[in-house]
Amino acid sequence: MRGIATFNWPLAIASDIVTAFPANRRAVPAAVLSAIRAGVAQRPPHTFRVMTDRFFTNAVDAGGQPVNLAVHDGRFVAIGADCTAAPGAETIDLGGRVVLPGFVDGHIHLDKSFVGDRWVPHEPVGSLRERLAVEKRQLAAAPPIVERANALIAQAAAFGTIAMRSHVDVDATTGLSNLQAVMAAREQWRGVVDIELVAFPQAGVVTCPGTAEILDAAVREGADVVGGIDPTTLDGDADGQLDIVFGIAEKRGAKIDIHLHESGETGIAQLLRIAARTRAAGLGGRVNVSHAYALGQVDHGEVERAAAALAGAGVSILTNAPGDCAFPPVRQLRDAGVHVFAGNDNIRDAWWPYGNGDMLQRAMMVGYRSGFYTDEALAIALDMATHAGARAIGKADYGIAVGCEASFVAVRAPNAAAAVAGVPAERWVFRRGESDTGAPFAPAQRFTR
Repeated sequence: MRGIATFNWPLAIASDIVTAFPANRRAVPAAVLSAIRAGVAQRPPHTFRVMTDRFFTNAVDAGGQPVNLAVHDGRFVAIGADCTAAPGAETIDLGGRVVLPGFVDGHIHLDKSFVGDRWVPHEPVGSLRERLAVEKRQLAAAPPIVERANALIAQAAAFGTIAMRSHVDVDATTGLSNLQAVMAAREQWRGVVDIELVAFPQAGVVTCPGTAEILDAAVREGADVVGGIDPTTLDGDADGQLDIVFGIAEKRGAKIDIHLHESGETGIAQLLRIAARTRAAGLGGRVNVSHAYALGQVDHGEVERAAAALAGAGVSILTNAPGDCAFPPVRQLRDAGVHVFAGNDNIRDAWWPYGNGDMLQRAMMVGYRSGFYTDEALAIALDMATHAGARAIGKADYGIAVGCEASFVAVRAPNAAAAVAGVPAERWVFRRGESDTGAPFAPAQRFTR
């Protein structure tokens, strides 16, 4: 057998979290070490073999047709029903499972989640300022950000996420402490989960003195994206906030991702303003608007007008298909040429108690709320959790195609549409051709006892 090296690392599999050390890593992620030290369920040392050739057989593609996958040095070199194994290649039988690209979470908040902590009951409030106060109090009593971020990354990775964009709170009070903590967590997962970071001014920009300087410092510190939020309704100065956000992005070469909860005509006006600025600055493909609820609150003609501006400027839209409000009409926007992708947004935090980090489940929610029933429509929901997200964050060499990184998820379903509609619990995750766990498993949520 060619190119074999062996590594003996403990494979920690707890009832509430599953994560493992891929063979091509040089250090075990801290989340694994924490699980081992905590004495959660362990197995005897597991041997991983780094092989230059692997052959995955007995799989089906997105359309349900038989397919084999040949991998060399972590990349697909042949894909098809008739492709055969290279001499000496290790053969892995996928048992008739459908193979899907590794998932991409286009919007998550790693610094906010209580995953890995106790269950924290939701507290109703009457205003945004009250919500911010509740969040501050609850997070002050929670474990350190690095621990909680590690737990959430591990949980998402167990479900098959291979890349994500995380928004991280920065402001004049918090400074860069949240960002630095999430950067520390990101470093521990380098090579396993690609994580792009957004400096997120949740409390506002213009109305929160010193935040503009903190946003600039955050990008210099290592944030990849500069964020914004509700320029009119929160800051009361749309042009003032956008001057700062676009100014930093142009000066530092950063991307932009703006939270936009503004409703109705106010929200549409904001989208048109962002599109105009994006076009003027030549930042097409580098600006995203998250949520954009207004697109789900106005008539068809208004959506068409906004969509034309967004598509023409190269501004994308992120949605998590939230359960309690209107959200962008995915099909209409995509038909108009707007790039639309998906993310989980908040997961078990002070804002809402829902979520587990599973992007296949999120694709199902997008499809469910959008009225996607046909296989073709369900493929749109899956694309939003895979290829569309990868394009938004700039992940290269992505997908199940020859030459791409061999990172994929095998699930027990007859085709991709069935996987989206049914969200099978069992996953078999491969990163660069290496299995996370050596066998299929059903991830579960992590709580402290």
